[in-house]
Amino acid sequence: METKQLKFSYRDDSSIPTFPDDGPISVMDAHCGLCAKGAAWIARNDREEEFRIVPLQSELGEALAVHYGLDPSNPLSWLYLENGVAYTSLDALIRVGLRLGGVWNILVVLRILPRSVQDAMYGVVARNRYKFFGRADLCSVQNSEVRKRLLL
Repeated sequence: METKQLKFSYRDDSSIPTFPDDGPISVMDAHCGLCAKGAAWIARNDREEEFRIVPLQSELGEALAVHYGLDPSNPLSWLYLENGVAYTSLDALIRVGLRLGGVWNILVVLRILPRSVQDAMYGVVARNRYKFFGRADLCSVQNSEVRKRLLL
């Protein structure tokens, strides 16, 4: 899934609450076990402490999802904002890996897969995320590194 919005377009959308967007923003399903693990992965590897994590079920998360054409009640992708540009699905994962650097640069190898294969793989995981990874509550996670990155 590709977004077709302009850089920082959410700033001109009056339905989106003002938020600090000076670093990368990851909008994740706060009820998904995989997303909670993803938030912990980001927090553990974000040496610059620049990432912010927005629960999809928050006012800000819902508004950003709608702005970028995602259904906040049935998210089949996560949303990643970097320098005002939105990315979704595996493209978001690859960009997070590149931003974190080090060994995570290896995620760029996923780009060799045709877009249709990437979308199909991501779709299977997204549709079955609760079944495969269970449920979690990202907003009440005990990990202090994750908690300090949350924008609620």
